[in-house]
Amino acid sequence: MDRPRMARWDPARDSRCVLLIIALIPLGGWTCSTGMSESHHSPHDPFATARQRMVEEQIAARGVRDPAVLAALGEVPRHLFVPDSARHQAYADHPLQIGDGQTISQPFIVAYMTEAITPRATDRVLEVGTGSGYQAAILATIVAEVYSIEIISALAEQAARRLHDLGYDNVTVRTGDGFAGWPEMAPFDAILVTAAPDTVPPPLLEQLKVGGKLVIPVGVGDQQLVRWTRTASGFERETLLPVRFVPMTGQAQERN
Repeated sequence: MDRPRMARWDPARDSRCVLLIIALIPLGGWTCSTGMSESHHSPHDPFATARQRMVEEQIAARGVRDPAVLAALGEVPRHLFVPDSARHQAYADHPLQIGDGQTISQPFIVAYMTEAITPRATDRVLEVGTGSGYQAAILATIVAEVYSIEIISALAEQAARRLHDLGYDNVTVRTGDGFAGWPEMAPFDAILVTAAPDTVPPPLLEQLKVGGKLVIPVGVGDQQLVRWTRTASGFERETLLPVRFVPMTGQAQERN
C-alpha cells in the first residue's frame, strides 16, 4: 500500500485570476490508484456500485478506452468532491454546483479530456482550473506530478485541504492567473485547461515539452475543444469536439 500522500498548498502569487471551472458540454456526463489512502479502498463503500456504473454507462460506453483513465474514474470518490447535500447526485450524468458559483463537470468530460492528453505514469501535468480538486485527483492517480492553478482562493484552499485529507501528495495547488501558466515548474508533458479563452494563451504553448499536449476549449459562443501537440518544428492542432465552457477571465479577458 502506498504511503499517505499530501497535497501541497502554495499561497496566492497573482491578484489577477482566471475563471477555471468546466461547464457542461452538450452530451449526456472512479481500480488501482497511486494516490489514494487505504481508507478509501473500503469494501463497504456505499458508492462503489454507482461509481462503476458511471464508468461503464457514461464513460466507456461513449468511447473512452484508456485503461488508466477508466481505472482512475472507477477509483476516485467523486462524492467526496461535492457538497454533502449533492452526494446522492455525485455519479449522475451532469455537473454539480460546488459553491462560489462554480461547478464540478460531468464525469464524461473529465474522462475525455484526461484521455486526450494521453497521460503516462512519468508525466508532469499542469491543470488550469482546480475547482473542487476532482480533476487533479484523477490526474494524480495516473501521472507523477500535478500542478494546479485556481482563480478563487477559497476554492484553491478547500481543494488543497481535500486532496491532502484524501492522501494525494503529488498535487501542488496555487491561486493565480492561469493564462500565464506556471513558468517556474515548466516544461510540462501535458496541460489541461478548463475555461475558454478566445485564443490559446501563448505561455501555455511555450511551457509544453516537445511531444507534450495542450487540451483547451477555445472560442466565444461556439467553442471547440482543441488539442495542440508540440513538435520539434512547431505545433500541430486538432479539433476534438464542440463544447460549452465558462469563459477565461483575468489576463485573457483583458487582452480582448
